[in-house]
Amino acid sequence: MIIAVDFDGTIVTHEYPKIGKDIPFAIDVLKRLQQEEQHLLILWTVRTGELLEEALEYCRERGLEFYAANKNYPEESDNEPRKLNADMFIDDRNVNGLLDWGRIYRIVKGLPDGDDYEFPKQKKRDPRKPKNFILRFGEWLDKLGDEIDKRR
Repeated sequence: MIIAVDFDGTIVTHEYPKIGKDIPFAIDVLKRLQQEEQHLLILWTVRTGELLEEALEYCRERGLEFYAANKNYPEESDNEPRKLNADMFIDDRNVNGLLDWGRIYRIVKGLPDGDDYEFPKQKKRDPRKPKNFILRFGEWLDKLGDEIDKRR
């Protein structure tokens, strides 16, 4: 699905032309939709030029990369119409305003929209196991050093 997402008032609070504060869960929900469902996200905003680049960089720094910005696809030229061919638009200027990001997530995923719905629990990493090979190798070296010290 192609989802067009506004920036000011949707991902961050309205402080245009400055970048506002994070709207809770906006970036997290968008990244989840992108990763879990492989949705294509297009940044759809009034920002252009440097202001658009600032918004894109703001999102990139938080791990959110858009398929395109103010275009249907990255290669589209700037002189083509700005009407987007998207399946869904997420914007604070909707008739009823911006929905809660948890509700947006459930709607996009096709999940029940009731207040009693609980997000699936993400598997927590066992704190006893390191995250990667380098950390495991470092712990192994520490244990090896301890064993050598005991034998001395």
